[in-house]
Amino acid sequence: MQKLRLRYAKRGRLRFTSHRDVARAFERALRRAGVPMAYSQGFNPHPKISWIGAAPTGVASEAEYVEVQVVERVDPAALGRALDSALAPGLDVLEVVEAGPGALAERVEASRWRIALPGVAAGELAAAVTALLAAESVEVERLTKDGRRLIDARPAVMSAEVIDSAALPADSPDAVGIDMPGPGDSCGILLVVVRQTTPAVRPDDVLSALRAVAALEPPVPAKATRMAQGRLDGAGGLSDPLAPDRVAVGGAGGES
Repeated sequence: MQKLRLRYAKRGRLRFTSHRDVARAFERALRRAGVPMAYSQGFNPHPKISWIGAAPTGVASEAEYVEVQVVERVDPAALGRALDSALAPGLDVLEVVEAGPGALAERVEASRWRIALPGVAAGELAAAVTALLAAESVEVERLTKDGRRLIDARPAVMSAEVIDSAALPADSPDAVGIDMPGPGDSCGILLVVVRQTTPAVRPDDVLSALRAVAALEPPVPAKATRMAQGRLDGAGGLSDPLAPDRVAVGGAGGES
């Protein structure tokens, strides 16, 4: 049995797709692509697919991860191309590698988010972020299936940087999937690293925290995209979760 790890993106209108629907789409695509999936035992067998920290509904992502197990050895790059062709545009397979030792989930402890705030100047956003980072605790309210609850969003925020969209080069990794503004239409963009906690602190919780500390009220909805996941390094960045797998299998994998 072979285990493969995939990085995929959720883009455009597909950001409004729930994780349950994404999972169903992947299962259908795996069947259409003829992938020799391994199945669980019992009266109701399921394909062996393991999801790693799916992005919330309404949020785009360039760094979603999933593991699949197959009963016959396959070429990771060929599987990636076949699966990408079988998925709807907006669910895009970016990389497939053969799994090396260890669990992928152990390599993911934080996410890097890009949050674009149309109608909010970079200076105004920077002042709000400074107030957030200076606070020891910022409680925000979240509506859950069990009712409203308060969570402290501040401890999960590891770092935050504000840039002006007009100063963001079109070829920058942080510009992937973003509509670049025209002259005079620049806005503030927040790049924030958020540690995984229980309960998880999501981009809308970070925005609620900015509202709480600085009364920041974007005139139109913000656009959040997960740009990366991984372990925190000493410089506050994130390591690539698939890097050890590429080393373990001699660099297998490829773009689709």
